[in-house]
Amino acid sequence: MGAPTGVDAMGVIDDLMPSEEDLLYEEELLRNPYALKMWWRYIQARMDAPAKRRYLLYERALKALPGSYKLWSAYLKERRLAVRGMRVDHPAVESLNNTYERALVSMHKMPRIWLEYLELLVDQKLVTKARRTFDRALAALPITQHDRIWILYLKFIRQREVPVETAVRVYRRYLKLEPEHAEEYIAYLKAKERWGDAARKLAEVLNDDTFRSLEGKPKHALWLELCDMITKHPREVEGMRVDAILRAGIRKFTDEVGRLWTSLADYYIRRGMFEKARDVYEEGMSSVITVHDFSLIFDALTQFEESLLTAKMEALGDDEDEPAEEEQGDGRDFLLKDDGNDIDLRLARLEYLMARRPELLSSVVLRQNPHNVAEWHKRVKLFEGNPTKQILTYTEAVKTVDIDKALGKPHSLWCAFAKFYERHGDVPNARVIFEKAVGVQYKYVDDLAQVWCEWAEMELRHQNYRRALDLMRRATTEPADRPRRMTVEEERALPVQARLYRSLKLWSFYADLEESLGTLESAQAVYDRVLELRIATPQIILNYAAFLQEHKFWEESFKVYERGVALFKFPHVRDIWAAYLKHFVERYGGRKLERARDLFEHALSMAPQEEARPLFMEYALLEERHGLAKHAMEVYARACRGVPKPERLGVYDVYLAKASEFFGIGKVREIYEGAIEAEPPNDLPDADCRALCIRYAKLEQKLGEVDRARAIFVHASAIANPRTATEFWNEWKLFEVAHGNEDTFREMLRIQRSVAASYSHMQIQSVADSAKLAENLAAGASGAAGAKRDRDAMAALEAEAEELAAAAAAPTSGTALRGFVSAGVIQQGNTGQQ
Repeated sequence: MGAPTGVDAMGVIDDLMPSEEDLLYEEELLRNPYALKMWWRYIQARMDAPAKRRYLLYERALKALPGSYKLWSAYLKERRLAVRGMRVDHPAVESLNNTYERALVSMHKMPRIWLEYLELLVDQKLVTKARRTFDRALAALPITQHDRIWILYLKFIRQREVPVETAVRVYRRYLKLEPEHAEEYIAYLKAKERWGDAARKLAEVLNDDTFRSLEGKPKHALWLELCDMITKHPREVEGMRVDAILRAGIRKFTDEVGRLWTSLADYYIRRGMFEKARDVYEEGMSSVITVHDFSLIFDALTQFEESLLTAKMEALGDDEDEPAEEEQGDGRDFLLKDDGNDIDLRLARLEYLMARRPELLSSVVLRQNPHNVAEWHKRVKLFEGNPTKQILTYTEAVKTVDIDKALGKPHSLWCAFAKFYERHGDVPNARVIFEKAVGVQYKYVDDLAQVWCEWAEMELRHQNYRRALDLMRRATTEPADRPRRMTVEEERALPVQARLYRSLKLWSFYADLEESLGTLESAQAVYDRVLELRIATPQIILNYAAFLQEHKFWEESFKVYERGVALFKFPHVRDIWAAYLKHFVERYGGRKLERARDLFEHALSMAPQEEARPLFMEYALLEERHGLAKHAMEVYARACRGVPKPERLGVYDVYLAKASEFFGIGKVREIYEGAIEAEPPNDLPDADCRALCIRYAKLEQKLGEVDRARAIFVHASAIANPRTATEFWNEWKLFEVAHGNEDTFREMLRIQRSVAASYSHMQIQSVADSAKLAENLAAGASGAAGAKRDRDAMAALEAEAEELAAAAAAPTSGTALRGFVSAGVIQQGNTGQQ
């Protein structure tokens, strides 16, 4: 195209010149060219004008008012809309860039103008110009507004067109302003695979105690991230002290020790330092204290050895396919030569590692608690078949385990150690171990006593009976330097060796030895010493007495029993009394009856009700066999009163059987009547009393005494609630059906209704009394009126009690129930009718 002709140029000039409609605005602006409102109205009035004319108006206005943000913002916005969709190399786009540059001459403090210009440059992919403009914006704006620029700046440098080195330098500048955003920088470096820079920055962050993660990651997670980074990319982190970093993490984070050890070994593996990696694995397994960490390290080491073995086997397979080449005169030491065939060595190493796993695992458990006695025993079993290892393990165990901190029984280690020597035929060394064991300050006296007993048992197994007795005498000897009078607290503060002579376990074992191997006098001396020390138990008393009876020393055994019953009380003395009375009766029978009676009376005087029944039965049996039947009946009668209520019915059963055997029906009736009419506290429970009445009535029924049986039923009906005691009323009904008539049956039904009504009235009355008492308590604070109501209620209760007492005192015919009219049945209480 040629240059525009003069006519066209004149047309363009005419389009840009003011029209007649613009004269008003032009005249006003001539008078006041700095009126922003007039320029703005002028521009708004020409919204439909061509773009060039509007641009000319903006240029004229900005020439007059270069510092107007409103004009620059509207102008630039209109220019941006005009170039939307155009190519980057279009002249209009370049013109817009120049316009922004002219605007920033006066608008360099306006961040919005900078942001719009920067966004425009970023969209145009002008990397260098955009970077320099970002730098100019940061230099021009105050630092309080830099955060608005940095948001766009960081977005810009993450673009693919921006060189990584440029982005890294920009990020470093940004972190000087916002150091807490270091994680974004690290994430960018990881995305660009700048592992060395990322690891160094992450290490720097971890060394900064004031750093707080904006993503909420704890230091622990950052440490693990650093470990993964430096172990998986060892070539990129050449300048870092990887070993020191990971060991610091191991010391700091104890819950991830296994993972950190495997990471350190993985670092050396990736660098090709296999022996160093193996050493790291071994160090890790020998230092971790949890089974979980040990399993991680052991599994990683096993996988490492297997992978090396597999790789070596594959390499040998490839070498066999190629022709062998001989190496001559290389000048190397034959020990350093690698013939390439070390598969057997690698297999042996792997098998040795697998065989060591139980031992290594035991070491881990013992590092958790070196005072775990059971684990030491398990460790000894691991070395079965290796006596040297077992001896070393026992030696280490007895040196390591602290008695005060021990979990289990530490004396069992010493005993097992001595038995180990004994099993291998080395009894002298076993004695040496026991000698050392008895000098250990155990926590409990029983532990030391067990050691002495084990030592003596070992001597017995080797038939050294005299030595075993000497050991027991030595162990039970009271220390010469022990004070005679000490409080319980002072005695507990003494070492166990000073308190051993009072060990019951030791004296019991000593007494058994003396019974088996010693003389009668020596055994008696042991038992007497036990009683003198006042550490005897009922079983010791029984054993001592049984020992004397075996040797026919009956009176001496009875003296032992006497000492036992003087030492103990019920229920501990129960077995002593039972054995004493049994053997005394068996020995003398009726020859020393009065002495036997005194013993039984003494036992009954000491025994509580719960323990009295066996004594009463034995006492009565003694009277039956060797005494008088009358005395036996008296004992049974005392037993009925002296045993607990739930057991009295059983005693009455025996009493009635014996009375029937010795004295006949008269005595039986007397016992029945005494049991039924007994007053508290010698009475029977209602249920047992009803059962006894039914049996009594059946007895009279068998004897043909129908009236007596009916009177018994009538008497017992007062304690038989028809709602609960259905068995009683059924028995009475069957009795009336068999032996009564219509009148007696009606009388039975009437009594049943009366008793039921009585029990219902008693229940209602108790509920009413409870309600009244609650009302009186609630109204107790209301003053004199409340007190008067209380007195009236108490008077009513007293009157009712007097009525009940009068009804009970009145002569009754068949029952004591109120309102009951007798049908003429004569009670058993009438002796004339009997």
